[in-house]
Amino acid sequence: MMEVRRADQRAHARHGWLESYHTFSFADYYEPRFMGFRTLRVINEDRVQPGQGFGTHPHRDMEIVTYVLDGAVEHRDNLGTGSVIRPGEVQRMSAGTGITHSEFNHSRTELVHFLQIWILPEKQGGTPSYEQRAFPESERMDRLRLVASRDGRDGSVTVHQDVELYAAVLSARGAVEHTFRERRYGWLQVARGRVSANEQALSAGDGVAFSNEPVVKVAARERAEILLFDLA
Repeated sequence: MMEVRRADQRAHARHGWLESYHTFSFADYYEPRFMGFRTLRVINEDRVQPGQGFGTHPHRDMEIVTYVLDGAVEHRDNLGTGSVIRPGEVQRMSAGTGITHSEFNHSRTELVHFLQIWILPEKQGGTPSYEQRAFPESERMDRLRLVASRDGRDGSVTVHQDVELYAAVLSARGAVEHTFRERRYGWLQVARGRVSANEQALSAGDGVAFSNEPVVKVAARERAEILLFDLA
């Protein structure tokens, strides 16, 4: 079964310095039917104005993954970590028992466009930690590149949950295919461009939940970028 969540069905928040689309319930947006999917809790598509951002704020008991599409995000936290996340890089922050951090547009002149993803952890009360790795476009071009996993295999960042996150950049005629193991579920998020997933037409911002679908086949209708979650 496939359930499509269209881009224009998402909640839309505009705060001057921030424009955000919420696939699932978040902050002041509450929709009981869309509280997440399996252990995937949040997918926010954010655009932040130059020099602006989220001031220091706390998190706990959440796996937070940042995936930048354009521009750069500057991150600082109370662990002493300071970094800049650019396209092709994935940051994982495990909030655990508690962490405070800030996220700002690193540029004073250009917009930053990124996806922030929250995943529920397997256990609460873990040790806060941080990890960031680069995945060049050549590794994601017309293939599903594992970028986050529970065991950190193939150079992916480690998330404390039974989830596999794949990223792909598809050329205009590119296609990828993923087979789900028994009792696994999927979520496909189209980050940009137009694709078809098992012959269902999708555009940037659309998401699809897969239940009892053994295979997902994604074909590009133009250059596109996707994220695919394989979930317990």
